[in-house]
Amino acid sequence: MDFPSFRAQFPVLAERAYLNAGTCGPLPQAARDAHVAVLDRFTREGRGFDYFEVWKQARDGIRASYASILGAEPADVALTTGTSEGLVRVLTGLGLRPGDEILTAEREHPGLLGPLAAARRLLGVTVREVPLHAVAHAVGERTRLIACSHVSWTTGALAPEMPEGVPVLLDGAQGVGAVPIDVRTLRCDFYAGPGQKWLCGPDGLGMLWIAPGRLDELSTPGPTYVNLADPGAGLDAALASDASRHDAPAIAPETWLAAQAAFDVLAAVGWAHVHARSAALARTLADLLAAAGKTVAPRGATTLVSWEEDDPIAVRDRAAAAGVVIRDLPGTPYVRASTGAWNDDGDLERLVALL
Repeated sequence: MDFPSFRAQFPVLAERAYLNAGTCGPLPQAARDAHVAVLDRFTREGRGFDYFEVWKQARDGIRASYASILGAEPADVALTTGTSEGLVRVLTGLGLRPGDEILTAEREHPGLLGPLAAARRLLGVTVREVPLHAVAHAVGERTRLIACSHVSWTTGALAPEMPEGVPVLLDGAQGVGAVPIDVRTLRCDFYAGPGQKWLCGPDGLGMLWIAPGRLDELSTPGPTYVNLADPGAGLDAALASDASRHDAPAIAPETWLAAQAAFDVLAAVGWAHVHARSAALARTLADLLAAAGKTVAPRGATTLVSWEEDDPIAVRDRAAAAGVVIRDLPGTPYVRASTGAWNDDGDLERLVALL
């Protein structure tokens, strides 16, 4: 597929320089059409057996797609409502006790900090923060879990290679779809990610990869219909034998099918190309900003570029008024842009020109 045809599949790009996939990716037209098609069909037909069959097929399809982007087997991937749900399932399911320590990184996203604070309050664990680059070397005698970002949401820095001997939970909110991932070699035990950011799906979708051998270590406190091997067995119903025991209980098929359509738009041009182009555009933007006198945050080979501004909110709003979508990062001096394979040099130039 040629680039103009690929770019044209994202309607927002007709008028805007959309540089905010780190929050939500641009929805392709195909995702909208898939969503509406399901609603139209079952508005006419009613939601009976056929609706449930569509639900099952859509669930299986998106699980396989999410597994493929992680380098995983579908049986090891749970379907969640977002990154944070996956993080919560691990933090509450590992059986952590008072006195246990969770090691995390400084300046983590509230989607991880919130669950960590709750674990400290409700479970009596200790949470210790160190710089992201130092996480691998800061494990102590009481450390029972490392929980940190794969890609820093503030700077785009990559987490270091993790140590062996202690479970690792990675927050992949800025990783899935943005950078190449192979959970089999990433040296982690749990990887939580989103469907609405770099995979360009609708909001309310995510994934949790659970390493083979770790599934039975993770309790399932509230299994529902979709988490059981045989729901008809009543109180004797056993949990599903795979990661689907951690699926979110209620996600509509139209949401899954819209996500699948978005995934397919990106997969059609090849994930290697998507990753390489996205990272190259980010490098170019970082260089343009530095040449314009901006202080760019130290970053890795990722798709996020953050730079300092005296008034980040004012810059964000001024950019929005000019048709450039970026974001400020609360609690920091940074404004952040997120580049994707759908962007072009013109998008970058529009941003730099208004600064």
